[in-house]
Amino acid sequence: MDGYDTHAMSRKLKKGYFVRGEFVAEGSERDLELKRELKGTDEQSRTDLKRESTELQKLGEDLLTLRADLMARLDLSEKLKDAVLEAKRITNFEGKRRQMQFIGKLMRLVDPVVLESVRAVLYEQNNGSAQENLVLHLAETWRDRLLTDENAFGEWISEYPTTDTQQLRALVRQARKDAKPEKPGAAVRHGRAYRDIFLIMREQLSSSEVAATGSQP
Repeated sequence: MDGYDTHAMSRKLKKGYFVRGEFVAEGSERDLELKRELKGTDEQSRTDLKRESTELQKLGEDLLTLRADLMARLDLSEKLKDAVLEAKRITNFEGKRRQMQFIGKLMRLVDPVVLESVRAVLYEQNNGSAQENLVLHLAETWRDRLLTDENAFGEWISEYPTTDTQQLRALVRQARKDAKPEKPGAAVRHGRAYRDIFLIMREQLSSSEVAATGSQP
């Protein structure tokens, strides 16, 4: 009986598999080590996939907030565009949730290059394009110069002759008046004229080639 048991145990120990030419017996330390590595790899893969899926789901949700002009610049499938429009129309909570899950699935089919475009236009909407930021910066710089530099008004009119000079001159005069502290040491206060000058600067710069070339005042 003892001999039979020993023989049976011997056969049992031979159960296993080969890994890169190495025999690994089932239940051995090497077997357990390999299984732990495999399990860790699977868990990592699942974690990565879940993270990617969550990001794509969020991108799909953000598409609902995207301006029409920016949406038109994206090379999205008609199916995805229609799904986004449908999601905007749905008011029922459960219906909206299911539609967003569908959009998430469609987002996983989008080409990586297009996904980068989606991220870019969302960033542009939230932070402004480089062109828009340049216009704002130039508008602020010109406005400050108009209020502090007597030569700036003539330079501006020379650069942007379509400006209503009478209106701008009146606004500059009022803004300078508003900027004078009521009491010595009091903080400078800006009124409506200060804001209106900025709006004029921005409008003129936005429609000019100077803003596009990045010219400074």
